[in-house]
Amino acid sequence: MGFSLDLRYHICLQPIELPVFNPVALELLQMLADHDVEMDEVIGVINKDPALSLQILRMANSSAYSGRYKSETIKESVNRLGARQITSLAMAASQAALYASGNPVVNSVMQNLWLHSHACALGCRSLALSCGYRELADKAYLAGLLHDIGKLYLLKALERISIGGEMPLELDRETLLDVFSDMHVEQGVRIMNHWDIPPLYSRIVANHHAEFFDSDDTLLAIVRLVNFKSMKYELDLYPRFVQPDDVDAETALLSASEAVLEQMEREMSGSAA
Repeated sequence: MGFSLDLRYHICLQPIELPVFNPVALELLQMLADHDVEMDEVIGVINKDPALSLQILRMANSSAYSGRYKSETIKESVNRLGARQITSLAMAASQAALYASGNPVVNSVMQNLWLHSHACALGCRSLALSCGYRELADKAYLAGLLHDIGKLYLLKALERISIGGEMPLELDRETLLDVFSDMHVEQGVRIMNHWDIPPLYSRIVANHHAEFFDSDDTLLAIVRLVNFKSMKYELDLYPRFVQPDDVDAETALLSASEAVLEQMEREMSGSAA
């Protein structure tokens, strides 16, 4: 650990309510834990936030999702894409706005962290579809998007400590990366549990760097493989902190061929364009 115990102590004192989720997107994610959710309920929740509604509509009409037809309303988008895919878009649209800071160093890391998270979301969705797990595609997208949520929380917590003058703290890049390495998993799990995020996503946050993984957990295998490959594709700023040492077991479990991995790389690399 390259930072002080005093800093760790102050980080652990920070409120869990630091903004890492949009309330509307969070409500949608929690609703989908109930398999009997009605489309009208989803539409009603989205319409609580007009700005988010507009962003969702734009993403739903993008080339990645629109197909032949474009939607003119949220209702049309939900009916066309389904509640789960709309929730994925809502979470992505809202998360993008949260990865920003007035501090130049923090803002630079946040922007690159967003690129990594979004690329992993696209890579996880691509891998699920290509490997025959279509039913997991939307869950895989969200799992990839949220797997590093602990890093976003830590950035916001550190910025709050610095601004509040709770202790002398220079927010240099090396300190940020050291804190990530030591704390992002535990703090990510803390955040997910506090906000009652469905357990399958908390499990991803807890185990995406674990030395071993449950060979029955296909979704976790997808995220671990994508996160690991993000180093090769230069979409991960922090390769020295990545575990495990290889993803041979994950690749074998998913039967991910070279062609599948090349398609995944194209999708991930395209996210930064």
